[in-house]
Amino acid sequence: MSSWYTQCDNNDVIITSRIRLARNLSGVPFGTRLTDEQKKQINERVREAICDSNTPYAKTLKYIDMNDVPENECYAMMERHIISPEFAQNKENKAILISDDESICVMIGEEDHIRIQVLHSGLDLHKAYDIAERIDTFLGEKLNFAFSEKLGYLTECPTNLGTGLRASVMLHLPLLESTREISAIADSVSKIGFTVRGIYGESSESQASLYQLSNQITLGISEKDALKNLEAITTQIIDKELSLRETARGVALEDKVCRAYGILKNARIISSKEMMNLVSMIKLGVGMGIINIDNTLPMRILIECQPNMLMRKYGSLDAHERDVKRAQTIRTLLE
Repeated sequence: MSSWYTQCDNNDVIITSRIRLARNLSGVPFGTRLTDEQKKQINERVREAICDSNTPYAKTLKYIDMNDVPENECYAMMERHIISPEFAQNKENKAILISDDESICVMIGEEDHIRIQVLHSGLDLHKAYDIAERIDTFLGEKLNFAFSEKLGYLTECPTNLGTGLRASVMLHLPLLESTREISAIADSVSKIGFTVRGIYGESSESQASLYQLSNQITLGISEKDALKNLEAITTQIIDKELSLRETARGVALEDKVCRAYGILKNARIISSKEMMNLVSMIKLGVGMGIINIDNTLPMRILIECQPNMLMRKYGSLDAHERDVKRAQTIRTLLE
C-alpha cells in the first residue's frame, strides 16, 4: 500500500491533519524514571493488547521493535513524519505499532509510555481524531491508563495534562512567509493557545514554506472543542494565504515557478536545501494552475528525496553522492 504522502492533494494549502494522544499506564513510573526492564515490559503489554486481540487492529497494525531498525531507517521514518525527532534520536527499548500506509503509528516509549498518532491528508481533523479515539478506547480498556478525575490524563510533561491531545495541521504558506506575515500570525495565535512550528514540530525550522499549527491547551477544554478551534484558525490562515496568492498572480510569479520547474527537471546535482526551496515553488505553481503535473508529486519529492530516504533506497551515500542521487530521483519523478 502507498504511504500517506503519495495520497496528498497538493492543490490545497493544507497538507495533513494529525492527531496525537499521550497516554501512560497506571501504577508505572513516567518515562524518565523507567528502567530498561520496565520499558521492555511496557512494550510487551502494548504489543499483546493489540497483536493478541481478536480485533482488526491485530491485522492492520504491525509491531516493530526499534532495536531491530537500522539508524538510517529510523531517521527515514522521521522524514516521513511517522515518528518524532525525539523518538528517532534514541530508539533503544522503544517500539511502534504501525499500519501498512503509515497513517497510524502507536509510539511506545516516546516522552510518554504511549503516543497514538493518526495522519490524514487535507483538513480532516475530526476523521483523524475518530480513528485515534477508537484505538485509545481499546487500549484504555486493556491497559488501564493513568487518569485523574481532577486533572484528566496524567502525562510526563504538565503541558499535556488533561486531554493529552496534540492536534496539528501542516500548511504550505509560501506567500505568508515571503511577506513575513507568518511571524505576526505566530505571535497572534500564541496568545489564544496555539503555536506555529517548523516542518518537524517543536524546535524545528520551516523548510519548503511548510509550517505546523497545533493546539497548546489540553486542560479545561474538550477534545472536540480543541479541534473546532484549531479548524477555525486554520481556515483563517488558509484564506490569508489564498488572498496573497491572487494578489501575487502575474508573469513574475509564473517565471519563478517555471524556473524552479526547469531546474528540477534538468539539474544533475542538487542539495537538500535547494530542493526544498524549488519544490515549494512548484507546489505553489500546481496549486495556482501555473504548471500542470501530477498534484501528488511535490510532496513525494519532498519526502522521498530527504537524506535518509535516499540512503534507504540506494544504500550508504556521502553528501555529494546524495546530491547526485537526489537530482536523478527528481528527474525520474518529473518525467
